[in-house]
Amino acid sequence: MITLDKIRAARILLVDDSADNITLLSETLKLRGYTQVSFTNDSSQVCKLHAQNDYDLILLDMHMPGLNGLEVMKQLKDVEKHATLPVLAITGDQRYKLAALGAGARDFIVKPYDLAELDMRMRNTIEARLSYKAMAEQSRLLEEKALHDSLTGLPNRRLLADRIETAMQYARRHHQMVAIMYMDLDGFKQVNDQHGHAYGDSLLKEIAVRLRSVARQEDTVARIGGDEFIMVLAEIVRVEDILRPATKILGLLEEPLVIGDVSVKVSGSIGISFYPKDAEDAEALIARADGALYCAKHAGKNRYQFAGHPAFDDTRAYATANMGLQ
Repeated sequence: MITLDKIRAARILLVDDSADNITLLSETLKLRGYTQVSFTNDSSQVCKLHAQNDYDLILLDMHMPGLNGLEVMKQLKDVEKHATLPVLAITGDQRYKLAALGAGARDFIVKPYDLAELDMRMRNTIEARLSYKAMAEQSRLLEEKALHDSLTGLPNRRLLADRIETAMQYARRHHQMVAIMYMDLDGFKQVNDQHGHAYGDSLLKEIAVRLRSVARQEDTVARIGGDEFIMVLAEIVRVEDILRPATKILGLLEEPLVIGDVSVKVSGSIGISFYPKDAEDAEALIARADGALYCAKHAGKNRYQFAGHPAFDDTRAYATANMGLQ
């Protein structure tokens, strides 16, 4: 619900080449409780100001030197972030009413106007604008929720696939690689069984924080279910570029975590695959990393394993053997 307080706090821009008109209207709006009123007498600045401030209402005089109101609205459409222009057109010429509405104005008022009528038209225009913004924000939040894990806030599998595809496209253009690190926690089930799911959830949230601390800006950390996480490392030039983050992650995963008065400790196993060496699409890359993870766990856990090389007990040897691989 859009309350009167929200309407009075809306961002308003007055556009008029007459200083007297601006002064009179500014004072009138302030007396009626509007708290965020700004103005300009230069119609060429309206688009720039709206792009910066995203006004909830623009009171636009249609008869301005330089750019007239119709020309201003044409430019506003290029910077408007929402469905309709928040313009209340002010004109002294009845013939401009239809032209103003056709150009995108939400409403209009004809001079000389009654202040009570102006206030009502302003309120209606602002209320429509704020309602649309609220619905757009709600839609954004729902989309955000659909793309992120509700417990950790990390991207989920749906968003992960998109991030992998983006990283692969960049790698193709720049002749680089993408690494997929598929991780799960060794001993997580025991934490849940011994201390309860609340402790397990706290542990997963802390693991998410630790993984984020390792990721670079171009990387993605996702939770794909249970105690399974995937990190996408973009812009990889050599296989050995993975050694440092993989080793650091293993160290972070096995650091004890105090939850309440209980200290819990797990470790992690990691399977690693590379684009384009191991696969050339997201699902196949994940599957190859998952297979490597299986090998890491069966080789003793608390280690990382490269896809396609289950025989390597020391995965550093594999990385060393493949240094310089493009």
